[in-house]
Amino acid sequence: MGVYPIFVMKVLCFALFACAFNLLIGFTGLLSFGHAAFLGTAAYATGHALKVWGLPAPAGLLFGALAAGGVGLLFGLLAIRRTGIYFSMITLALSQMLYFVFLQAPFTGGEDGLQSVPRGSFFGLNLEHDLTLYYVVLAVFIAAFWLIYRTVHSPFGQVLTSIRENEARATSLGYDVDKFKLLAFVLSASLAGLAGATKTLVLGFATLTDALWTTSGLVILMTLVGGMGTLVGPMVGALIIIALENKIGDLGKALADMTGVAWFNGLGESVSLVTGLIFIICVLAFRRGVVGEAQALWDKIRGH
Repeated sequence: MGVYPIFVMKVLCFALFACAFNLLIGFTGLLSFGHAAFLGTAAYATGHALKVWGLPAPAGLLFGALAAGGVGLLFGLLAIRRTGIYFSMITLALSQMLYFVFLQAPFTGGEDGLQSVPRGSFFGLNLEHDLTLYYVVLAVFIAAFWLIYRTVHSPFGQVLTSIRENEARATSLGYDVDKFKLLAFVLSASLAGLAGATKTLVLGFATLTDALWTTSGLVILMTLVGGMGTLVGPMVGALIIIALENKIGDLGKALADMTGVAWFNGLGESVSLVTGLIFIICVLAFRRGVVGEAQALWDKIRGH
């Protein structure tokens, strides 16, 4: 289809990141402003395991996901005690603290990042070939998405939904709400970590951007644009945002050729402006996101 495997793998990684975040915000009602901490933790952990320790790719991915889950457990124990904006601000503060740890820690490479991470092999498959790695990344994404799907449609997932809808009612029914929130937080962190670990395997490096607060904002944007609380929505949102980041320069050049307006040539340097406008449009016109609005329209058509 004329699409580079690296681009598709990057979309899959961020789609998994957005799906993991959506498990927390869309189905549990917890808004985290610090989810980049888990992406960054796993990215550095996997990069270090593959490059310095020489672990095979499956072990590196598992180590990254477990490291992110451990950080998620620590963050959750501290943040779950609060609700609403207080919970969100605590996750943001903890994430920024971890960012400065990565900035100073010797094993991360500081501002240069962790470079030249080898891909290695995956149960005998040579991952140096992009197409081979693509199928591995696709398999990882499908397995993780299946886990999210099963979680949402399980009794555990129904309890999470009840907590989102009416936490006081869930408590009155005898559920340990804080325990369920913590489990959801750790699961979301681990899956976000798996996305970060896979991203390092694909791109061959981990940088401070992976743990920066703007990355947390990016995954919120992906989830809102695609459709919060839907299973497919975050995937669509990730595709839209990543495609814009990678293709906005080509689009600007095409518009400049068509209209003769030279300003469009600099559109590739204004990705934040474009994504900001998309966010405003979604908030004003597509509050349920692309997939949410499509589902609502389909239900309306079927109703008639």
